Amino acid sequence: MIKVVEWKNNSVVMIDQRILPVRETYRVYRTYRGVAQAIRDMVVRGAPAIGVACAMGIALGALKIRARDFETFKRRFDEVTDLLASTRPTAVNLFWAIERMKGVVERNKRLDVRDIQKRLVEEAKRIHAEDVETNRRIGRHGSRLLKNRSTILTHCNAGALATAGYGTALGVVRGAVERGKKIKVFADETRPFLQGARLTTWELKRDGIDVTLITDNMAGYMMKKGLIDAVVVGADRIASNGDTANKIGTYTVAVLARTHRIPFYVAAPTSTIDMNIRCGDDIPIEERDPAEVTHVCGKRIAPTGIGVMNPAFDVTPARLLSAIITEKGVVRPPFARNLKKLFKNGRR
Repeated sequence: MIKVVEWKNNSVVMIDQRILPVRETYRVYRTYRGVAQAIRDMVVRGAPAIGVACAMGIALGALKIRARDFETFKRRFDEVTDLLASTRPTAVNLFWAIERMKGVVERNKRLDVRDIQKRLVEEAKRIHAEDVETNRRIGRHGSRLLKNRSTILTHCNAGALATAGYGTALGVVRGAVERGKKIKVFADETRPFLQGARLTTWELKRDGIDVTLITDNMAGYMMKKGLIDAVVVGADRIASNGDTANKIGTYTVAVLARTHRIPFYVAAPTSTIDMNIRCGDDIPIEERDPAEVTHVCGKRIAPTGIGVMNPAFDVTPARLLSAIITEKGVVRPPFARNLKKLFKNGRR
């Protein structure tokens, strides 16, 4: 299994996804500020992986706090969580991890600071382990939706590299392959950061799974030719009505899939479902550096002095989704009603 993010010797080790597949390089972070910058700079990306990295960054920051009383510790701990909360606004797993780590502090505030720090490290490791198992369950549930000898289109990278391991959308593919099904994958390149071209193809080739790279604007052609049997993508945040934020271009693929009557599946853990968000219009969309659009691999491809837009995500309306695959099972429309069944009183 690919080691995406790992706690090692009181430091956080991450594979640098910016330079894959050219080099497999691991970065070591010894401060929470370094982890925060790594999340912001997309050394690590993908909502579940961001959540795990965030939890480890918080644990790392907490270990560095020198305080004898809880009040001093809590004040400095809040500075750590505030910085990490400012890194990526769309991926809800980031904020889910922060709330979970805050809960550890609140439940143990009567303990010595050293004991609280120890429990925060344990919780970060637990979040990591849980994510891997969650993805495997998503894979088992989703694998039943894929027919033998089918070809799947995926957009962006929702594989092991976007999680603590195994993957969500690619977890569904892996789950089907592990059950003996013959599965082929078309991977959209996913401009502007090329996660499909660089990361999805690298993962699948490494696993010996048949993968073909296409540009983003080839998806409609492939569907019209009857070459795509289903679409499986990940998610960065799912609203309570099923509207789904994912990498920019996902909405386009969903519209094409509906036009060609192809099933469109979203694979994501329940931690990505935000029951406090009414619909997709309420999901914040991150606007990233224009240089990601004007440059490819550090080389300028567009003239200087032009306007550039670079929204990192778009929102696919729930009406275009065939199902949402979670670790608790497959959720089908109507999503507003059926997602609530996953959570007690409609809350996480």
